[in-house]
Amino acid sequence: MTNHSLPRRLSWLAAVLMTSIVPVFGANTVRAAKPSRPNILWISCEDISPNLGCYGDRYAVTPNLDAFASQGALFNRCFTHAGVCAVVRSGLITGMYPPSIGSQHMRSRIVPPAFVKCFTEYLRAAGYYCTNRSKTDYNFEPPLTAWDESSGRSRDWRGRKPGQPFFSVINLTISHEHFIWPSTYKELYHDPKQAILPSYFPDTPVTRRDQARYADIITEMDRQAGKILRQLKSDGLADDTIVFFWGDHGAGLPRGKRWIYESGTRVPFIVRWPGRIKPGSVRDDLVSFIDFAPTMLSLAGVQVPSYMQGQVILGEKTAPPRQYIFTHRDRMDEAYDLIRGVRDKRFQYIRNFMPRRTYAQNIWYMNKMPTMQEMRRLNAAGKLKGPQTLFFRKTKPVEELYDLTRDPDEVRNLAGLVKYRKTLARMRQAMEDWQVKIGDRGLIPEPVLMEGIRPGGVYALTEKPSVRVVRGGKNHTVQVTLSCPTAGGSIAYTTGTGRRPHWQLYSKPVRLPTRGTLRVIACRLGYRNSPEVRTTLSKP
Repeated sequence: MTNHSLPRRLSWLAAVLMTSIVPVFGANTVRAAKPSRPNILWISCEDISPNLGCYGDRYAVTPNLDAFASQGALFNRCFTHAGVCAVVRSGLITGMYPPSIGSQHMRSRIVPPAFVKCFTEYLRAAGYYCTNRSKTDYNFEPPLTAWDESSGRSRDWRGRKPGQPFFSVINLTISHEHFIWPSTYKELYHDPKQAILPSYFPDTPVTRRDQARYADIITEMDRQAGKILRQLKSDGLADDTIVFFWGDHGAGLPRGKRWIYESGTRVPFIVRWPGRIKPGSVRDDLVSFIDFAPTMLSLAGVQVPSYMQGQVILGEKTAPPRQYIFTHRDRMDEAYDLIRGVRDKRFQYIRNFMPRRTYAQNIWYMNKMPTMQEMRRLNAAGKLKGPQTLFFRKTKPVEELYDLTRDPDEVRNLAGLVKYRKTLARMRQAMEDWQVKIGDRGLIPEPVLMEGIRPGGVYALTEKPSVRVVRGGKNHTVQVTLSCPTAGGSIAYTTGTGRRPHWQLYSKPVRLPTRGTLRVIACRLGYRNSPEVRTTLSKP
């Protein structure tokens, strides 16, 4: 185990504190005038639970996000709908629960229903400049129409036209689980002896080392988040931008990531909205990631499509508080499982539809984590005790019920106790009602599901778009009308040249100069793009 002397750790901490803290807004005064269409920035990170100083974690070193939380609202009860990235992101970008569109399995390539769009298309149609740096990972290929820019070289908001509102996503990947592996670092900065372990982990040098490294990468993520916030401020946009910070699911450690316990689905979520959110406020209402898409559209003044399954959590159209949060676990890489969950502010109910499958199924990637290896080694030697043994039971109970106020680690199953019979029945009914409401496709075997949405495994091709050019316009322009016969098809167009032109979203007839060549591509989620259609715009 690599460690540092106390002076060296303190010098590292001092450097972080002196160079990285995001300055707090002036006097935190509330300003009356705000743009009708605010700028919106998402800063996301991977694989962390609310292990930040602002959430009361005494082990955390997160000065930038702690300062950021003091400028906005900290959400205590924000939950992802699943415990793994691609499944979560498919729900984020569509505003729909993955089991309702078939994207519930990790690393699948689905065909969503024709009416489903990436919510950023609605923002682009409303005039927003939408950028993503750089992760997509939606369980379907991102269409050309989703983003103005989407790559590691994205200019973020700096690529937009003067005065154009923007929606920018910046994904920080340094906290991903694989950065905990010893092969990715040479030294630790957090003291493993001070690490706080959950009751279901054995207390060994290996597990403490992983916890220390997990804290280290969160601190580095915090530094990167601070850099983004300072850039926003230096560009003069901090006062006119709603900033969201969130983690994409729980910690990338055993029983966190991939699972629907609170350790896998409760995430940090902080929002700064100058003039509208009281600095330093705390919200305890239940929030789901499914709520993000409709909330973004509402904040931008865009009508929320009726098919979206979340609710608005900010702004003038904020919905009444939720009573329940719904979660699910399905295939994780090579391991099949089928679990559904529901929680309210106190209890969590979990239904295991495959109870004969152990929690401890082998997943190649998950098994690379030293803590997981340590737990398997100690279990084989019969050295695990108490809650540490739960993960290795040969079967799972059909039902699980936990009182989160008394048992935050969720290790005491109350489902069989008479005292909780009514609570169990209420939560069970809520979960079953939700499954019916969304049309839970997780109950369909994956091969049958995929054959239904992509017969023979062959990708359908989006049909060629039609181009209609009306000449004779004023100021040497033509009016262009585009259409696509494929149901659910979207259209991207550009007059740019070169390998990386700016593809614009077509939403209504446009006027273009009578010069150059118009290039048009149609696309649909889960389909291959159409062949490119080219039309000369210059007069014949």
